[in-house]
Amino acid sequence: MAGVLHSKILEKYIIIVAGGNGSRMNNSTPKQFIQLDGKPILLHTIEKFIATIPNIHIVLVLAKNYQEQWNSICKTFKFNYPILLTEGGETRFHSVKNGLSLVPDNCIVGIHDAARPLVSDTTITEAFSLAEIQGNASPAISISESLREINEEGNKAVNRNNFLIIQTPQCFQSSTLKKAFLQTYHPSFTDDASVLEAMGEKIHLTTGNKENIKITTPEDLMIAEMYLKLNK
Repeated sequence: MAGVLHSKILEKYIIIVAGGNGSRMNNSTPKQFIQLDGKPILLHTIEKFIATIPNIHIVLVLAKNYQEQWNSICKTFKFNYPILLTEGGETRFHSVKNGLSLVPDNCIVGIHDAARPLVSDTTITEAFSLAEIQGNASPAISISESLREINEEGNKAVNRNNFLIIQTPQCFQSSTLKKAFLQTYHPSFTDDASVLEAMGEKIHLTTGNKENIKITTPEDLMIAEMYLKLNK
């Protein structure tokens, strides 16, 4: 296992991955810029981390052709928190790798989907805290629906208690994660924890929050709006 960090004064970074183009939204506006309760989803997400962890360093990974739009949003909403901006890559793996190039060693870094604006304070705090103690942490929630596994013979019921839904932010000791991202990309890298796992590291889970959905469809946007109203 990688060296575990115990210091409580480590700097904290969050890489916000905002590479979506809104195709499943049936909307010409990239999903991270779609309005949610009068504000772009991306801005909701970033402000949540600022509110939860004072002085957090934010790295925004954004396609080059969207950066001007982001600058316009900052002016419109008078958002002036310092942001480290870098370009997205061919895949999520490559986008995160670009973001990590702006992150120093010996800190705790989280990776979060821009389209998850409803992550809770508790989910953020616990993920960063566990990563500081154990080296990494990934939020997860249980599955309430029944599951079936599809195979060559057809399908069969499986025990849903053996599965969890993984969320973000996934948090890590930065030096270890940067080492993991030196590996050659593989399609099995479905999230950042899987990249670390491929290097032989044990993944630690923490509790997520059910509202922390990834907004990818118009239905998801409606659900997010409902959650926001309930929490007001």
